[in-house]
Amino acid sequence: MSTTVAGVIFIVSLAAAVVAVHRPFGDYLFRVVDARKHSRVERGIYTIVGVDPASEQSWGVYGRSVLAFSAVSILFLYGLLRLQQYLWLNLGMAPVTDHIAWNTAVSFVTNTNWQAYSGESTMGHLAQMAGLAVQNFVSAAVGIAVAVALIRGFARSRTELLGNFWVDLIRITLRVLLPVSIIGAIVLMIGGVVQNLGGGTEITTLTGGTQTVPGGPVASQEVIKELGTNGGGFYNTNSSHPFENPTTWTNWVQLFLILLIPFSMPRVFGRMAGQNRQGYAIAAVMALLAIAGITLTTVFELHGGGTVPAAVGAAMEGKEVRFGVADSAVFAAITTLTSTGAVNSFHDSYTALGGMMPMLNMMLGEVAPGGTGSGLYGMLVLATITVFVAGLMVGRTPEYLGKKIGAREIKFASLYFLITPVLVLTGTAAAFATGNASTALHTGPHGLSEVLYAFTSTANNNGSAFAGITVNTPWWDTATGLAMLLGRFLPIIFVLGLAGSLARQQPVPESEGTLPTHRPLFVGMVAGVAIVLVALTFLPALALGPLAEGL
Repeated sequence: MSTTVAGVIFIVSLAAAVVAVHRPFGDYLFRVVDARKHSRVERGIYTIVGVDPASEQSWGVYGRSVLAFSAVSILFLYGLLRLQQYLWLNLGMAPVTDHIAWNTAVSFVTNTNWQAYSGESTMGHLAQMAGLAVQNFVSAAVGIAVAVALIRGFARSRTELLGNFWVDLIRITLRVLLPVSIIGAIVLMIGGVVQNLGGGTEITTLTGGTQTVPGGPVASQEVIKELGTNGGGFYNTNSSHPFENPTTWTNWVQLFLILLIPFSMPRVFGRMAGQNRQGYAIAAVMALLAIAGITLTTVFELHGGGTVPAAVGAAMEGKEVRFGVADSAVFAAITTLTSTGAVNSFHDSYTALGGMMPMLNMMLGEVAPGGTGSGLYGMLVLATITVFVAGLMVGRTPEYLGKKIGAREIKFASLYFLITPVLVLTGTAAAFATGNASTALHTGPHGLSEVLYAFTSTANNNGSAFAGITVNTPWWDTATGLAMLLGRFLPIIFVLGLAGSLARQQPVPESEGTLPTHRPLFVGMVAGVAIVLVALTFLPALALGPLAEGL
């Protein structure tokens, strides 16, 4: 079977599986976030943290709860990493340095999982389990909770209340992320992913030497790494390591886990808004952009330009031979279209245009389908901008789901999309202005791409890297940490502000001039607006980097 045919079967079967679970899993998510009853375990947790589950919050209180929880999480994880030499199962690891501990704490709390360290030589087992894996769960739950709050803003009227953050957080974690992760971890262990508390296994290399390969609780962290669109690897080589991703079918399972929640969230939107067709329209935009991103990445890598790729028939540098070019390119596209950041190949070794595509996927705002929750609220903000632009074209006050999109709403939406480009371009410029771009492995256009990719990844809370750049320095750890922090929480505040503004409105009835937001025309308009926003913002930087290299 040819590589191309195998790649087509891989992606078609994956797409079919995602389509099959969209409705049942989306309905389950809807029942979780819309439930009125609380389990005994949930009521016990509410009592411990002092939360009244019957009380709801305004957007300001909801936002402060998100920030407070995240601040405490950063402090806890930072302290855990700095004191890990005193922990059980530390494997003799030294305390993590202050700047890497700061960067890592921010990274995992913001659902980025950018790693400026090698996991197997830096973290003990307890730091991985009680620190990093726990944040994989709750940071994913935070994203879903914020998305649900925005949906409530569209669905409710004449109210200040958007739900209770603590209730949303606990329910999503206990009823969705935890049970699916348990099942997924068992499946991955059957596939050969390691799960133990051992210190390591001594093996004999091909040259006759010996090497100790660390073991650990890998499967339990791997499953939530993908399901929560986190991406941080237990090992430095991430999902190309055979202990994390042993076979082609485990590679398929991991991609399915990545797409499961983001592509099911539009169903939640349709159910909560009372119009399933609105959810299908959002899912269609996500699918349209995803198909384009996956196809272009795969084509550029399968038909890699250059003398050496042409001679050997494929761009195999940096690819794991177990997966080949097609499965590696699909993995790269999907993990950057979402906010996952996991890698099973070396993005820095991609062809110029092939390496541009993961970068472009992130620059789209990771909305196709995006991260757990963050993809949906990013797409809804994009839809809000689209109806505003359409309203300007016909000289009419724009509406979306019966809510007027006025000056206040469009300010929140515009700020949401402006913050990330500002962080990416300012960070890239600062790296070159201060001389810190010299840590890039290459010079010229490819060196620019390495720096641009780093800030694109961190500001978009993705976490993947070109990797041909040294980032474990105080400057880089501080700069990328700030990019992750601001790139996560400023957009969340703008989203919640938009939700609060919408919830206060009284719905307006549809009229002859109302733009139908469930038809193919609107789907195309939203996709077009997303592409235009990216082109206008990032084209000059891309022209100096991957486009210049490719041409």
